[in-house]
Amino acid sequence: MNWIDLTIFIVYMLLMLGVGVFFLRKNKSADDYYVGGRSMSKWHIGLSVVATDVGGGFSIGLGGLGFVLGLSGSWMLFTGLIGAWLAGTFLIPKVYPLAKSKGFLTFPQLLNHHFGPTAAFIAGLISAIGYLGFTSSQLLAGAKLASATFVNLGMNEALIIMGFIAVVYTFMGGLKAVIYTDTIQWIILLAGLIGIGIPLGYSYLGGWDAIVAALPASFFQFNNLTWQQVVKWLVTIIPIWFVGMTLYQRIYASKSAKEAQKAWYIAGVFEYPLMAFMGVIIGLFARIAFLNNDFEALGFPADGAIDEEMGLPLFLRTILPPGLMGIMMAAYFSAIMSTADSCLMASSGNIITDLLKLPSQASKKYLRIGQGITLFIGVLAVLLALQMENVLELMLYSYAFMVSGLFVPVIAIFFMKKKSPTAAIASMIIGGGTTLVLIFGNFPLPLNLDPNLFGITAAFVTYFAVEPFTGVSKNYSS
Repeated sequence: MNWIDLTIFIVYMLLMLGVGVFFLRKNKSADDYYVGGRSMSKWHIGLSVVATDVGGGFSIGLGGLGFVLGLSGSWMLFTGLIGAWLAGTFLIPKVYPLAKSKGFLTFPQLLNHHFGPTAAFIAGLISAIGYLGFTSSQLLAGAKLASATFVNLGMNEALIIMGFIAVVYTFMGGLKAVIYTDTIQWIILLAGLIGIGIPLGYSYLGGWDAIVAALPASFFQFNNLTWQQVVKWLVTIIPIWFVGMTLYQRIYASKSAKEAQKAWYIAGVFEYPLMAFMGVIIGLFARIAFLNNDFEALGFPADGAIDEEMGLPLFLRTILPPGLMGIMMAAYFSAIMSTADSCLMASSGNIITDLLKLPSQASKKYLRIGQGITLFIGVLAVLLALQMENVLELMLYSYAFMVSGLFVPVIAIFFMKKKSPTAAIASMIIGGGTTLVLIFGNFPLPLNLDPNLFGITAAFVTYFAVEPFTGVSKNYSS
């Protein structure tokens, strides 16, 4: 990387660390640290939501989908649009007033209110583990980007550097630092893609006629995928909008229910069509450059193997001149950090509030404990990422585990007349456990369907099987 690019990149990272230091001095309580003082506007929340949900992992993952599927890969984020609007319409009006009156900091506290402390503890465990995996996926995305960008920088070294930067500024600044930097990071990413990456890539490849001629027609159609892929995205991504701890934190951080709803609608539009198409288009461009043997000098000849998620960073490294390369790398690292920091906050919040059950009053003592746990989770995330290879796979595994374990109790809270704590607990254990067993057991599944579909089904069946034989819950104090 040219010294100009390196300077831009270093200055950017120092600015992000500076934000963490600033809010380190501003945060006075766990309420400040975990839900931003409950005073954030719709634009800050909306951009933070989409930055967290799409972020670097999906940015790199979308590039990989564009590399192998073309424009059809954009359907993945269409499910994000559906999930955001459904949650904005049906979930937020029910959750926000209760969260405001009870002072909730985490998603499992909602389950504690309706199903009791045991259900909340299990939900906290599922969420903490899921977001640990999701944080790892973001750090792995950053490592892939960095190792493809910086000559002689290995994957493991890049992973450790990314982990250090993301963990340290999140550890210091808490959710306010996360939300404000998310806004900055998302604007940088959009500006980089719209103003630099896509236009230069288009010109580099020779314009539309050359692009269309370089790939089969299927890459420019919207049916170049299997129905099983569509089902996987539907059952994994839409429900996460109802159970994601990072999303509940932003509901709680909003000024009002109306502000939160508007933020969710904003986030949905940014996901699809805007980010969906920009991500897959750059991946499609990278596929053409690879077939043109443009990556041979970087060690990836056209007749050899390549990790599809490396295509995007290699393409940017190939086409961008000094200066613009640094800006574009800062843009993608922005997206990666915007998700990694949010997931770190989510996992940390689950542990301190739902597992350790430490008080959330305005106390510096518990604020410092929360920061220490954030640092610990960050180290674990780096260690996990060192063992994984595929960003999108790790992200979807993490989503699947959380969805299959947590979706049914949330549906029961808002859409079922009878609410049974025993049935909720059983559905969480059976649903999440089924998905984990099927994923790690690598069992052949009917019609090659996703394990998460069977996990959610098992959770629903369990709830309705257990509920008639158990008592109906009364609301618990939170």
